[in-house]
Amino acid sequence: MFLMCPTDLLHVLLRQVIRKGDLVVDATAGNGHDTAFLAEAVGDRGKVIAIDIQAEAIAATRQRLLECGLESRVELHRTSHAEMGKLAAGGSATAIVFNLGYLPGTDRELITQAETTLQALAASVVVLKKGGVLAVICYPGHPGGDDEAAEVLEFLGGLGNFRLAKYELLSTNRPALFLLIAWKKSDK
Repeated sequence: MFLMCPTDLLHVLLRQVIRKGDLVVDATAGNGHDTAFLAEAVGDRGKVIAIDIQAEAIAATRQRLLECGLESRVELHRTSHAEMGKLAAGGSATAIVFNLGYLPGTDRELITQAETTLQALAASVVVLKKGGVLAVICYPGHPGGDDEAAEVLEFLGGLGNFRLAKYELLSTNRPALFLLIAWKKSDK
């Protein structure tokens, strides 16, 4: 039996939702892995809005996109993901992806914060169109990660117009990362 890690499962699930020409948002660009995947998924007529507060993340994402020949499909914004509502219109995005925690390969003290993540999730509810998917990968187990993950789960669980699923591997030696997928049922 093949068990897929949540980050790989996210891409499998998003392939079922994203169509050529769509607008999607990578709320935490990081090293650009999700951004490049999303840019490929939307095709040459689509657009990705990629956001990260760290200059290193924007530079790494830009480099990955250049290497893949996908830079023309992506708008990079060095700002907080809490500013998403200023970058995308209401009801415009097919998918919005968050990969929380810290930027791999850099200072582990600089992490996403629950306060701004919750602001960004609130903006996501508005930016996401009916039938769209909001995906959040949470990383408990590092300082601040447990609290942020709990607050994200509580916020998403309280959205009445979304269906929510949680995917995680259970047989790990430490708190495992997990994927939350929220599907927007209506515009209420």
